[in-house]
Amino acid sequence: MADHLPGRDGLPDPKHRAAPDRGAPDRGAPDASPARLPELARRLCALAPSCGPVRLVAVDGHAGSGKSTFAARLAGALGPGTPVVRLDDLATHREPFGWAGRLRARVLEPLARGESGRYEVYDWTRRRFADEREVPAAPVVLLEGVGAARREVRPFLAAALWMETDVRTSHARGLLRDRPPGSEDPDGYWERFWREWARAEAAHFAADPSRPLADLLVLQRDGGYGFLPGPGNGRIALRFRDRP
Repeated sequence: MADHLPGRDGLPDPKHRAAPDRGAPDRGAPDASPARLPELARRLCALAPSCGPVRLVAVDGHAGSGKSTFAARLAGALGPGTPVVRLDDLATHREPFGWAGRLRARVLEPLARGESGRYEVYDWTRRRFADEREVPAAPVVLLEGVGAARREVRPFLAAALWMETDVRTSHARGLLRDRPPGSEDPDGYWERFWREWARAEAAHFAADPSRPLADLLVLQRDGGYGFLPGPGNGRIALRFRDRP
């Protein structure tokens, strides 16, 4: 596995663009209704706090699986000001999964004390940490990114959600998002990035899988999302199954 991801001056890293990750609907999944996001929000708010006064909820899945868009929509259903911590802001080129210590010290431990967290945001163009972001100790805080439900984070989690899109489809979406058809890529940067990212992601999930511990599987369909019970602890009382 490469110990770092490619990057070059003046070119934003493709995986860490500001635009949300708009995963396409999974047409093989059961039918879903967007009305279920408010229901999920209510169930999350009813969970016991897990990190001080905070219910910390992980949104995990493969790169390109639609985590960012789903987390943004779920935050909207949870109410104005619901914080979303994007793990892309804590990762770096050299340490795509080396963010656990920073997350714990700067976000999780302050939240566990009932205080706001504050962390530096990595600038993927300048290749250094730059702006600082505050995370208030809100009733629910969403933690979004590949590996959000990793071993070091689990003791702080109220629930873990997994975007149920396979790795091949997810990575194909990610590459299409970052290198649209017809765009120029004379030195093959985008292809190289995604090859190296795929190796890093596979190694991470081989050593520390998230899906087997997920409380809920998130399915994407036209117009919204559906949910299935996850193979994990089942802490979210969404016991219905979508009808095919």
